[in-house]
Amino acid sequence: MGLPLPITIGWRFYRARERGGFVSFISFASTSGIALGVAVLILVLSAMNGFETELEKRLLGVVPHGELIAGDEPLANWREILTQAKGINGIVAAAPNVKMQGLLQKPGGFTGVKITGIDPSLEAEVSSLPQFMSAESWQSLAGDGANIVMGQGVLDKLGLKVGDVVTFYLPPAASDRTAGQIGRALSHSLTVSGSFSIGGELDYSNAYVPLAYAQSLMDLGDAVNVVRIKVERVFDAPTLVRQLGYQQHQIMYVSDWTRTQGHLYQDIQMVRTLMYLVLALVIAVACFNIVSTLIMAVRDKAAEIAILMTMGLKRPSVMVVFIVQGALNGVLGAVIGGVTGVLMANNLSYLVAKLETLIGHRFLSADVYFIDFLPSRIELQDIVLVIATALVMSLFSTVYPAYRASQISPAAALAGR
Repeated sequence: MGLPLPITIGWRFYRARERGGFVSFISFASTSGIALGVAVLILVLSAMNGFETELEKRLLGVVPHGELIAGDEPLANWREILTQAKGINGIVAAAPNVKMQGLLQKPGGFTGVKITGIDPSLEAEVSSLPQFMSAESWQSLAGDGANIVMGQGVLDKLGLKVGDVVTFYLPPAASDRTAGQIGRALSHSLTVSGSFSIGGELDYSNAYVPLAYAQSLMDLGDAVNVVRIKVERVFDAPTLVRQLGYQQHQIMYVSDWTRTQGHLYQDIQMVRTLMYLVLALVIAVACFNIVSTLIMAVRDKAAEIAILMTMGLKRPSVMVVFIVQGALNGVLGAVIGGVTGVLMANNLSYLVAKLETLIGHRFLSADVYFIDFLPSRIELQDIVLVIATALVMSLFSTVYPAYRASQISPAAALAGR
């Protein structure tokens, strides 16, 4: 069984070469514009999905979901806090940390670094850090030795390698400073026992030492100054961390990832929204060419339309003829753009890496951004949304020209008026 007559005629009109080829050129331009808009929009949305994935799996795997930070007194009851955390629905685990900031010195120079004292057995429950270093490096953080595992960026910056000794300058405690004086920083010698490479700014600003050794540096005894929290759903972190904080009976500060890294997520969502709007407008502009194409096609086909109407073709069927002719531009553009966008998104990281090699410039510097490559993750709902948007816009743009075609007077058209 063949296609309905209006669809068949619309398909033949679409394939026909219009007078002088000018209408064909505009039709090609509209199809190309829709394809370009669809492809780029799929590519951008896939890149934003990739950034979200890396933010959650890579950055938020290492950066704490939430923290209880000691106020006037260190957290001597941190074991009790760990037990309380496990009793709150939504909190996966908790671990003790000792955090401090200072300077690392080597003949290569100085660099500021955030050092965290960790217990590997407990830290593995709240952090994905072991995935980014060797087993030997991770095990070197057990015990109370003066070992330090540093980000690869810090090692490269100071010209260090595993086995080297580095000097760490720790600011004196406020109680040790005399009135009106800053005080003299305390120096400690540490052995580089390993390195980690996350692939972003964390490699240039973080280092880890054994928990017991960090406690001795800070004169904390068995206490800590931070309890790190891991939650099941990252967006529940603010509520759950506050809930745990309310159960405590000493002054402490509550923090979560939305305060330290939330701007990254907000930036990703803002870019996603803006790019969707901008590229949707690109598709809309391309659809305006469909209007122009159909208006000129109606004028060129006026005589044919009149003959068809005298042979019994109804006015609604005339509308269908030109709706089909115009919609085919949108369908073809959406299909070409969809296939191209998916292929490019699947190979985005590889293509960008080749482009960086070709021009000798890195688009994402590891010491500035939380990753040093352009990620991509294709979501089926994004592809459906983009293609549906293009199809709806192209279909909507055919309505007015098709209506004008259905209002043609056969007598006037055949008389040449």
